[in-house]
Amino acid sequence: MGSENSYLYHTNYFAKNNKICHNIEMIFDPIYISYALIGVMLILVGWIIRLEIKISHLLIGKDSKSLEDSIVSAGENLKKLNDFQREAIMHFMNVEKRLNRSIQAVETIRFNPFKGTGEGGSQSFSTSFLSEDGNGVVISSIYSRERVSVFSKPLNKFESKFELTEEEKEVIVNSKKTLD
Repeated sequence: MGSENSYLYHTNYFAKNNKICHNIEMIFDPIYISYALIGVMLILVGWIIRLEIKISHLLIGKDSKSLEDSIVSAGENLKKLNDFQREAIMHFMNVEKRLNRSIQAVETIRFNPFKGTGEGGSQSFSTSFLSEDGNGVVISSIYSRERVSVFSKPLNKFESKFELTEEEKEVIVNSKKTLD
């Protein structure tokens, strides 16, 4: 009996003097627990409804089969796009090579080869046609009253295996400047 009295004494003491104990009993009251569970349940139901709405917007007019078909189709389109990209890169590289071989600099110098002894002025000329690599041709024309002479000299990397005149060298240098 002594231990029973001691127990009652302690519970009465805590019930009267300690509000924490009273609040704990109130928290574990079945009514409050059911209110809390109903609140959590309403929040979860709202969340589920929100997710269902999002999924229905995603799948409007589609069933799982058509969605799978859409994903497969997107994958095939991506593969086609990658193939096209590879082909385009190869084509552009080919165009770049061809463009480097094409004529990109044309320069002309007119001059009088007879330095004032002949009349008619600067009717003679030298013209260079060069690619970016310095390959091409230099064409020169010497004009006199009696005749016109035309010379063509091939160029490889801005050099010719034939002897170049001063005017031809000058026109090649001017062409080289336009390429830089």
